Amino acid sequence: MARTARQRRIETWCGYYREMLRIRRFEERAGQLYGMGLIGGFCHLYIGQEAVAVGVAAARRAGDQIITSYRDHGFLLACGADPRAVMAELAGRASGISKGKGGSMHMFSPEHGFFGGHGIVGAPASLGTGLAFANRYRGDGKVAFVVFGEGAANQGQVYESFNMAALWKLPAVYIIENNRYAMGTALERSAAEPRLFRRGVSFGIPGQAVDGMDVLSVRKASEAAAARARAGEGPFILEMQTYRYRGHSMSDPAKYRSREEVERVRKAKDPIEGLKLRILELEPSAEPRLGEIDAAVNAEIADVVDYARRSPEPDPRELFIDAYLEAPQVG
Repeated sequence: MARTARQRRIETWCGYYREMLRIRRFEERAGQLYGMGLIGGFCHLYIGQEAVAVGVAAARRAGDQIITSYRDHGFLLACGADPRAVMAELAGRASGISKGKGGSMHMFSPEHGFFGGHGIVGAPASLGTGLAFANRYRGDGKVAFVVFGEGAANQGQVYESFNMAALWKLPAVYIIENNRYAMGTALERSAAEPRLFRRGVSFGIPGQAVDGMDVLSVRKASEAAAARARAGEGPFILEMQTYRYRGHSMSDPAKYRSREEVERVRKAKDPIEGLKLRILELEPSAEPRLGEIDAAVNAEIADVVDYARRSPEPDPRELFIDAYLEAPQVG
């Protein structure tokens, strides 16, 4: 029996709910493991921003690339990577997605269309523009989704990248995740032009502000920008207006904002609860199904944590592998 349009919509929305909840529960447990000393180094959690990663990932076609900065776990999971391999990477284990060598900030999975995970502020803009250039050069119809934060939007290399992308009409969609605070500095205190979607005006790059707490709005805007790029019309800027509930990193107590502000956003704009309400408005009988999703995700993440804790650490000889490559002699 063919499914109705309503049933298909519920199925899709429940899938987005599952993906966002998986990222939320994963990040919550990652925070706990960090506090226990099982995760070391830097760790930037994605809690609150789940709709951006899931919505952008939903807009991709086969072969499209996503590249982002150090707050990368959410995008990697949204791209379809095994959560066990991601958590094992956080714990520095041999079974990690980067063999335990990358940690929180440097994860890669080209087979899932994910090209990092980069610790240098603003680096995804120039590297992602390179991906878009390769797509244009090959004429393969692929689009690069280039993600960076509102703090990185003030970096010089971002504008060099914009200029190149506009000049050559590269198939790039620039995603600026505006979570309001670059480390600890409010956007209004660091940006002469806080409307980040306008940052490409001088290069002729159009842009749009998007409710980054609404996964459906994110998907719709990302699909439209990607279709434009795929048609040869050049790059587009999407300012995803989102919010992170935790500090910039695990070492940040986030004293630059009040608890009341965070709670206000949680109650009014939480991406997971917001989608849940829309599902139940469309189909009230879906509540048991959402409960099953909750239980399944909780069980999955418990298994993910157990897997990471049981996984062995890398062999010390791995220090010398993937670190140096001798190019073949030419001529």
